[in-house]
Amino acid sequence: MNHLSAQNPATDQTLRHDWTTDEIEAIYRLPLLDLVGRANAVHRAHHNPDKVQKASLLSIKTGGCPEDCAYCPQSAHHREVKLAKEHLMDPASVIEMATRARQAGAERFCMGAAWRRARDGAAFDAVIDMVRGVRDLGMEACVTLGMLETRHAERLAAAGLTAYNHNLDTSPEYYSQIISTRTYQDRLDTLAAVRGAGIELCCGGIIGMGESIRDRASMLQVLAGFAPHPESVPINALVPVAGTPLAHQAPVDALELVRMIATARITMPKSTVRLSAGRTSLNRETQIMCLLAGANSVFYGEKLLTTPNPEENSDSALFAALGPIPATAA
Repeated sequence: MNHLSAQNPATDQTLRHDWTTDEIEAIYRLPLLDLVGRANAVHRAHHNPDKVQKASLLSIKTGGCPEDCAYCPQSAHHREVKLAKEHLMDPASVIEMATRARQAGAERFCMGAAWRRARDGAAFDAVIDMVRGVRDLGMEACVTLGMLETRHAERLAAAGLTAYNHNLDTSPEYYSQIISTRTYQDRLDTLAAVRGAGIELCCGGIIGMGESIRDRASMLQVLAGFAPHPESVPINALVPVAGTPLAHQAPVDALELVRMIATARITMPKSTVRLSAGRTSLNRETQIMCLLAGANSVFYGEKLLTTPNPEENSDSALFAALGPIPATAA
């Protein structure tokens, strides 16, 4: 194993695309305070440490997805899940929700449709209208629609789409334990189409699905191998949902989420690292530790697609705690 990157913080400022899984695993396994300290130094070198972007995520088409992702309540394969299937929302309703999100402080509006892939037709045309409407509000626009071909990526780019979300979910080695209806290469092909159209990548994964530390390092190795790195890297902790194959998965230790964020920050210094699903299980102090470790975006609002998220007043209190103490305070 090459321990240089794990033992020499001076190398952390170098933007690399040739990380090995061994190197990344060694970083992940560093003493926690050393790891967080190094990640924070990288973060401060490339980002404003006082800036945390608020993003909002809306399910524009819920349920009935033909994929069999083991973690996802929207899969049509998981028949015991109590989730009503809903049709695609109309653009006007989506723009109204985006307007509310902007008024609440969100800078980025993300829209997710439970589709296997984008297809030509009225539904995709409606998504194009949604993207244009969100951009007209002055917000960043992100969508996740499943697999994407070049012509669809180009239409989204022409509409002004900021970013396309398509997560790797886990490592190539563990992937078959999580999904069988879409290959890892399918995901990589979609990411290539997105990049080819000039759209930013929003690509990360989930921890707590039974994977090993080695798997986490392997997933980060794939992400850090992209040139350039994904502009946005969401790090999620599994939220077990009754009726899904992972319903009884033991909760992931919150400090493992801190480690994952810190390692992502060191290996992808310029990316926006997003503290995503799983925040409801974290207390205020652990969320702040995630931000200290390099996360610089959170999803704002009471729900992430179908998954609970901290309430707005809870997040407002969190951001207030991060700010300066007024001189008049005791």
